[in-house]
Amino acid sequence: MTLRSPLGRVRGLGAAKDGTAHWWAQRITAAALVPLTIWFVASIAAMAGAGHAAVLAWVANPVVAILLILLVIATFHHAQLGMQTVIEDYVHHEGTKVVVLVLVKLAAFALGVAAVFAVVRIAVKG
Repeated sequence: MTLRSPLGRVRGLGAAKDGTAHWWAQRITAAALVPLTIWFVASIAAMAGAGHAAVLAWVANPVVAILLILLVIATFHHAQLGMQTVIEDYVHHEGTKVVVLVLVKLAAFALGVAAVFAVVRIAVKG
């Protein structure tokens, strides 16, 4: 079963000539962020008043580290997808649009890598 129109199947494109994968990626990352964010907020709330060492020990737990990495990846990918949509819809000068899109993608990638590195470094040292 497919959600594409017959003409879209023939051309291999959606009505806007692309975007189906983008739309699905936004929905999947949003769905992943719901339980991950609830887990993260509940975990941080449960550690209220805990010391620095306790938080480091928590991050050093392999399950926690994996969930934190998944949270970071989903967050930055979802944010980048959302910013891309806003930029494509509201920036009308093509040159500016391309530059801003590249900057947003690079920033999301760099910040995501830095956050994953921080989690891995704490998990390995802990």
